[in-house]
Amino acid sequence: MPVIAPMPAARPTRIPSQRDGAEETAAAGTTVDHLTETYRAHYRSLLGLAALLLDDTASCEDVVQEAFIRVHSARKRVRDPEKTLAYLRQTVVNLSRSALRRRILGLKLLSKPMPDMASAEEGAYDQLERRDLIKAMKGLQRRQREVLVLRYFADMTEAQVAETLGISLGSVKAYGSRGIAALRVAMEASV
Repeated sequence: MPVIAPMPAARPTRIPSQRDGAEETAAAGTTVDHLTETYRAHYRSLLGLAALLLDDTASCEDVVQEAFIRVHSARKRVRDPEKTLAYLRQTVVNLSRSALRRRILGLKLLSKPMPDMASAEEGAYDQLERRDLIKAMKGLQRRQREVLVLRYFADMTEAQVAETLGISLGSVKAYGSRGIAALRVAMEASV
């Protein structure tokens, strides 16, 4: 890294022949030349600092550029030119934090995605299938229907079904397997 010599203590004076506002004089603080040299010497290291805080290259480059712009516009407040790099580093860290906060806020404000909706065709097909299932369920024996409804639609365990219906666990298993077999036959016949 090149060594940057401190700026001379003498204050440059304005030459009367210059146009007003054409060239600013460096009254106190970091000069444009010093900031340009700092940019050339430390741009990559500041980019690396931003990369440790952010996740994509474009954001890192934006943060570092914005830091140099802010230091340039506030260069008269940086009284000691040797502190320019420290000021730039702190600005990069602050801008990176702000970028992360904006991202988090943006993620919170994003609307929740809609659940996957079935198409009208799928909905119609589901209704036909449901109607066929209800018809097939009505064709089952009463105990088979009760066991299947409690077991699969009410999501009860076999033991809970046995207790609810007042029958043995073996009866629940038997009615359930016979009911499923009868449903399978009835559903295949309707297709």
